[in-house]
Amino acid sequence: MTPTLRLNSALAALLLTSTIAQAEPLKAAVFDFQLADQGMLGPTEADRARLGPLSELLRSLLKESGRYEIVSTDPVKEQVTKGSDLRRCNGCAEDYARKLKADVAITGEIQKVSNLILNINLYVKDLRSDTPEQAYSVDIRGNNDASFDRGLRYLVKNRLPASSQN
Repeated sequence: MTPTLRLNSALAALLLTSTIAQAEPLKAAVFDFQLADQGMLGPTEADRARLGPLSELLRSLLKESGRYEIVSTDPVKEQVTKGSDLRRCNGCAEDYARKLKADVAITGEIQKVSNLILNINLYVKDLRSDTPEQAYSVDIRGNNDASFDRGLRYLVKNRLPASSQN
């Protein structure tokens, strides 16, 4: 094998390895959805009961999309539960995600304007860089499981970046 052919083979192998490494999904700490301040409306039991299944659906959709490898948040679940709202704790979600060795922290909240108008909000913070947190939102109509399911599926499919390399 000539030196030029060896060099070309080595470069091709390096490029292939580099491409494969870039295709690896980011490790994401996906925290349970929380309820945004609802003012005088206050959350109902149905609102609270929806958070767990919606959180699991989000993790499942993100994993199926190939964008992220989901890391368990169980090791910090007690701290999260005892702490303040993840959206108003001065970066505690990022701290928890770093403890979990995640590349990305994903938090979500449900904003209830009325029983007809609601928002599903996702916040994605890339912990590998100094870039600002990215926010994604979808408005839904109807305070029922079917509306939340459709809204979250739409949000993940159409609003989040197609590449896990944000």
